Amino acid sequence: MTERVRNKDRADRDFCEDVNEDFQSGEGQPKSSGFCGLLLTALSFLLILATFPVSIWSCMKIVKEYERAVIFRLGRLLGGAKGPGIFWILPCVDTFRKVDLRTVSFNIPPQEVLTKDSVTIMVDGVVYYRVFNPTVSITKVEDANLATQMLAQTTLRNMLGTKSLADILRDREEMAEQMEEVIYSASKNWGIKVERVELKDVKLPHTLQRAMAAEAEATREARAKVIAAEGEMKASCALKEAANVMSESPAALQLRYLQTLGEIATERNSTVVFPIPMDLISTFMKK
Repeated sequence: MTERVRNKDRADRDFCEDVNEDFQSGEGQPKSSGFCGLLLTALSFLLILATFPVSIWSCMKIVKEYERAVIFRLGRLLGGAKGPGIFWILPCVDTFRKVDLRTVSFNIPPQEVLTKDSVTIMVDGVVYYRVFNPTVSITKVEDANLATQMLAQTTLRNMLGTKSLADILRDREEMAEQMEEVIYSASKNWGIKVERVELKDVKLPHTLQRAMAAEAEATREARAKVIAAEGEMKASCALKEAANVMSESPAALQLRYLQTLGEIATERNSTVVFPIPMDLISTFMKK
C-alpha cells in the first residue's frame, strides 16, 4: 500500500512538471490579444488611476489557504493559479475562478449490476478525491467534479460485471484498490487525484438471501451433528475405560455407588431410593 501511494505521488509530481513545462514553453501563457486587447488593457489602467483609491477595492481579491484562483485576461489564461492570500486583477478585462483544494467525498448511487455468474446485485460506494492542479481542472474539463462522479459510476459497473458474486463478497478491498487505480488513471488528466475508493454495501435479491440463509443453516446443522457424534464416540470410549478400571477393583464400584446416593440425597427432591446391597448385585453379575 505504501509503495503504491509513493508511485502515485511520484506520478503527480511528474504530471505537474509536464504541465509547468507546457506553460513555460508558451502553452497557457497570455498571447498577444492584438490592438483591441492592448487598448482595453490600457483603458482599464486609466480607469484604475482615475478612480484611485476607490478602485483598489475592486482590483484586490483574497483567496483562503485551501483555495486557488485561476485568472483569465480577455479570455486567455494568465499564468498559473494564484494564492493563497491577496492577488490583483484588472477590472473589466480580468475574470477569475476559485478552486477548492480540500478533499471532497461523494456517494456513488446504488448501481444494479449483473455479475459474471448471472446474479443481479445492487452495489454503492464512496469516493474521496481532491484537486491537485487547479489550472488543469479549469481549462481541460468543463466540470471536473461531475466528470469524476460519472467516471466512478461507469467504472463500478464495468468492474463488477467481470467478477462473480463470491469474488465481490470476498475481495471487496482489492476491488476498491483496482477501482481507485482505474479512476485515477483518467482523472489525473483533469487535475484530480483520487485518494480512496470504498464499496459501502452489496445488496442481494431477497430470494438469493433466503437461499444462502438456508444453505448456511443446513451447513451448521450438519456440523452440529458431526460434533455430537464425535462427542458420543469419545464419551463411550471414556466409559469403556472407566468400566475396565472398576472391574479390576470391586471397592471402586462400591464407592461410586455411595457417591451416587450422596448426590441424590443433596438434591432434596421427591425421589425414593431403595438401597440394594452390593453383594447381592455382584451375585447376579457372576451368574
